[in-house]
Amino acid sequence: MTGTRPRRGPAVAAAGHTVALARDAVVAVLRRYHRLDVTIDEPLPAAPALIVSNHGFGGIFDLNVFAAFAALRDPGVGGDLDILVHQVAWTLGGGPVLEELGCHPASRAAADEALCAGRHLLVLPGGDIDAFKAFPDRNRISFDGREGFARLAIQHEVPIVPLVTAGAGESLLVLSDGRRLAQALRLGRMFRLEAAPISLSVPWGLNVGAVGLLPYLPLPTKLATAVLPAVRRRSGETSSDLARRVETLMQAKLDDLTMDRTAFIG
Repeated sequence: MTGTRPRRGPAVAAAGHTVALARDAVVAVLRRYHRLDVTIDEPLPAAPALIVSNHGFGGIFDLNVFAAFAALRDPGVGGDLDILVHQVAWTLGGGPVLEELGCHPASRAAADEALCAGRHLLVLPGGDIDAFKAFPDRNRISFDGREGFARLAIQHEVPIVPLVTAGAGESLLVLSDGRRLAQALRLGRMFRLEAAPISLSVPWGLNVGAVGLLPYLPLPTKLATAVLPAVRRRSGETSSDLARRVETLMQAKLDDLTMDRTAFIG
């Protein structure tokens, strides 16, 4: 009959229900186990926005990605969302799980497709440099001079929404970012990685390099996420200036979130 919507088969409906349960479970774990606290300064713009987040610890599963997902699922935030994460998650087999949350391997083509389709896009510009920081640097945001996200926002004429999460760097103990080790092992050529973290985590104990990227049992550190007001390009502002302005705003918010924080407790 013309104009009727095709019926979904039982298998498709069951799969969709399973995905929904998995997403709800992720949010429940963050809110109960990690006591996730979310502050939203203002809803996302109605039009597509580029959401920029810092990393927590960038193994296959990064708590900051999950925290951002939980924050942006709030009905008061709104909008369809795509998340771009490092290809290494798929290389190590964690990609299919992340895909259920709307994650995709990071690429310019994927970014363009999401924004052109009218969806919000979440990116983490710092990559592995920001993700694998040693414990003393856990509250420092490092985009390592990367400004591609600012060029993307300028090209698509979309605002940038900074999103900052504190606490994930205390879910394990990162002893070193392992940048020298990564260079020696030529991980940049094989996996596009500039760091190979050396850490202590449950249940692995001492982790070196790729082992440190595997899923681990995070300590029940408290997570705090803040969604900042949208940042729009100023007249004549270059992509470099815009990128630095966003990074500076995010660092100021992270400093505020961690000012009275007790490590591992919150």
